[in-house]
Amino acid sequence: MSASGPKFTPETPPEAALRTIAASCRADLAKYREVVLQSRRPIGIHQARVALRRLRAAFSVFRPAVDSPEVRALSAEAKWLAGECGPARDLHVFLTESVIDVPPVVKRVGARLAASHLERARAALGSARYEAFDQRLAAFAAEPAPEVRGGLRLDEFGRHVLDSRHAKVVRRGRLLDELSEEQLHRLRIGIKKLRYAATYLSPAFASLVAKPYIEATVRLQGALGALNDRATAARMLADIATASRPSEDTASFLKVLARQASSGEKRRRRKLERTWKEFRKVERFWRA
Repeated sequence: MSASGPKFTPETPPEAALRTIAASCRADLAKYREVVLQSRRPIGIHQARVALRRLRAAFSVFRPAVDSPEVRALSAEAKWLAGECGPARDLHVFLTESVIDVPPVVKRVGARLAASHLERARAALGSARYEAFDQRLAAFAAEPAPEVRGGLRLDEFGRHVLDSRHAKVVRRGRLLDELSEEQLHRLRIGIKKLRYAATYLSPAFASLVAKPYIEATVRLQGALGALNDRATAARMLADIATASRPSEDTASFLKVLARQASSGEKRRRRKLERTWKEFRKVERFWRA
C-alpha cells in the first residue's frame, strides 16, 4: 500500500491513518533492509532511508492527534536508524551525482569510506536494537485505532495541519532573495514537512485537486535541495581529505571538485525563485 493508500476517506480517524502508514513504512524498510544486509546495491540504503523518512514524517504530521510516549520513542529510533544509514547514501550521491570526472585516487579513498559507511549501516540494521524497534513498530501498526463516536475526521484534521504548515512555509519564504543559508535550510525543512503532510492527507480530499499542489512542493523542495548540496559536498570533501593516506595526494583534486560542486549558484537561485512563484500561485486543495 502507498503512503496515501485507497483505504483513507474523509471520515478516516487520523490515528487509523497513521497506523496504516506505519505498516506500509515498516514493510518497505524490511524489504530494503535485506538488500543492505545481503548486497552493496545503493538502492538498499536509499530506499531504507526513504522508508525511515516517510515514517518520521508521518509521526510528525499526525502528532497533533496522536502523541504518546510510544510514538515519540518510535520516532526517536527511526531517527537513529536514519542517521546510521545517512553517511553511506550521502557519499554515494556526492561521488555519482554531485561531481563528475572523479580522479582515481579520490575514488579509492571514497571506496574505503563507502565500505566503512556500509558496515555502519549494516551493524545498525542487523542489531538487536533494530529488532526491538521493528517489533514495537509492528505492534503499533497492528493495534486497532479506538473508535470514538463523533471523533476527529481526517479531513477536519487535515485542514488544520495543512493550514498551519502552509502558513509557516510562506512566512519563512518572505524576502526569498535575502535569505541566508541557514534560513534557506529552515525553509527547505518546512517545505519537506508540508510536502509529506499534503501527500498523507490528500486522500481526505479530491485527489485530482491535490496533485498540482503536491507537485509544486516537490519542485520547490528540489530547488532548495540543490542549494543545500553545497553544504553536503563540503562535508563529503572534508571526510575524503581526512580519510586520505599520507601516500595519497588528494588535496589539489579535492579543490577542483569543490569548485565543481559549488558552481551554478545563480542558476540555482533563478530556479528557486521560479519554483517559489509557482508554489505561491497553486491552489490549496484542502480549501478548494
